[in-house]
Amino acid sequence: MIKIGDKIPAAEFLSFNAEGQMKLTSDDVFAGKKVVLFAVPGAFTPTCSMNHMPGFVDNEAAIKAKGVDTIACVSVNDVHVMKAWSKASGADGKIVMLADGTADFAKAVGLDAVMGAMGLRSKRYSMIVDKGVVTHLNVEEKSGVNVSGAETILEQL
Repeated sequence: MIKIGDKIPAAEFLSFNAEGQMKLTSDDVFAGKKVVLFAVPGAFTPTCSMNHMPGFVDNEAAIKAKGVDTIACVSVNDVHVMKAWSKASGADGKIVMLADGTADFAKAVGLDAVMGAMGLRSKRYSMIVDKGVVTHLNVEEKSGVNVSGAETILEQL
C-alpha cells in the first residue's frame, strides 16, 4: 500500500472538461501541484453520494484557500458515470473527476478491494499530495466516512 513519502505511481485516467472527454496522466494531475485526492468505492452509491462527496463540494473554497491547487475524486467507474455524478452532486467545476475504469490506479497504490457484488473497487481514502509525493494518507478501515472526509483534510492542511 502507498504510504506517506511515496511518489504517486504513473497512471492514466479518463476525465472530461467543457470540450469533452480526455485522458489525464498522473503527471497531469499531480506534477508541480498540491492536490487533495479522495477515492470512493462507487459513484452514486449511498455513502459516497450522501457522506463523502458533499463535504468536498461544500468545502472546496476553504480547501483551496489553504494552498491546494486541485481537488480530485477517483473511482472505479467509467468516465460517463463520473461525469453524470459530477453534475448530480454539484461537483462540476469544483472537483476533477478521475475515472479509473479498470482499477489500474487503485491496484498501483495498493488500495483496491473486492466489494461483494460491486466487484473490484477502490477502498475509501483521502490523501494530500504535494508535487507528486504523498504527505498525508487517510484510509477508512470501517464502513462510512470516519477519517477520509473534507473535515480531516482541512485539519491536515
